Amino acid sequence: MQWIDTHAHLYEEEFATDRTEMVERALAAGVYQLLLPNIDSSTITGMLALEAQFPGVCHPMMGVHPCYVNENVDTELSIVREWLEKRPFKAIGEIGLDFYHDTTYTVQQYKAFREQLDLSRQYKLPVSIHARESTRECIDEVKALQDGRLSGVFHCFSGTLEQAKEVIGLGFYLGIGGVVTFKKAGLDKLLEHIDLQYVILETDAPYLAPVPYRGKRNESAYIPLIGERIADVKNLTIGEIAAITTSNALKLFKTN
Repeated sequence: MQWIDTHAHLYEEEFATDRTEMVERALAAGVYQLLLPNIDSSTITGMLALEAQFPGVCHPMMGVHPCYVNENVDTELSIVREWLEKRPFKAIGEIGLDFYHDTTYTVQQYKAFREQLDLSRQYKLPVSIHARESTRECIDEVKALQDGRLSGVFHCFSGTLEQAKEVIGLGFYLGIGGVVTFKKAGLDKLLEHIDLQYVILETDAPYLAPVPYRGKRNESAYIPLIGERIADVKNLTIGEIAAITTSNALKLFKTN
C-alpha cells in the first residue's frame, strides 16, 4: 500500500533530534510522498533542506500561514512572489484565515488570503487552505474568486456536512487527519455522507496525532492509522482507502 501525507510541517523544531529517522519511518510505513506547507519566510530554508535531503519524497509548498500574518504582510507576500518566480512548488500554502487565536490582523489576513488565491490562479497551482473558526469565510472567499482556475484542499476540515458539500461543489478536496480518530469529534459521522473521491489524507504533523498517540507528537508514519479509521467508517478495506486517497492526492498535487 502507498500513502501520501498531503500536509506535514516536518521542518519544525519538534523534529530537530530525529528528523531523518522520522521520514524513514514514514517511508517504511508506505507513506512515500510528503507535502510540506510553508509557514512564513523563516521556515523556507528548513523546508527546502528537507526537499534536498529527500528528493521526490518531500515536496514543498509556498505561502504565508494566516497565524503568522501581521503588519509585515506585504514583505512576506513579496517573498512568496519571489520564490514562485524562482522555482516550481507543488502548491500555494498554507494560506487562509484563522479567527481562533487572534483577530488583531483580520484585515491583513484577508489581504494575504486573497492575494495568494490570485497567485494560485496565476501559477495554476492548488492551494492548501487553513480555515480555523473561519470555514464559512474561507468558502465565501474561494467562491468569490472561483473562475474555474482555483483548486485545492480545505486542510483539516472541520465544517458542517453542508459546508463540506459546498467545498466539493467548488472543486476542492477535504483534508482529513487524526481528528477523525477522536471519539467526540463527529468527523466520522460526516464522512459517512461524503464520497471518498473528494478526500485526501494528512497528518498536520507535529500536531493532531491520531489515537492511540493523541496528545503526543504527530508524524507522517501515522497516516495508515487515519486510513484504518476511515476504512471502518466507510466499510472498505484499508487497501481501498490507500488507493483512493493516494490517487486523489496525485491528481491534485501532480507529484508523480
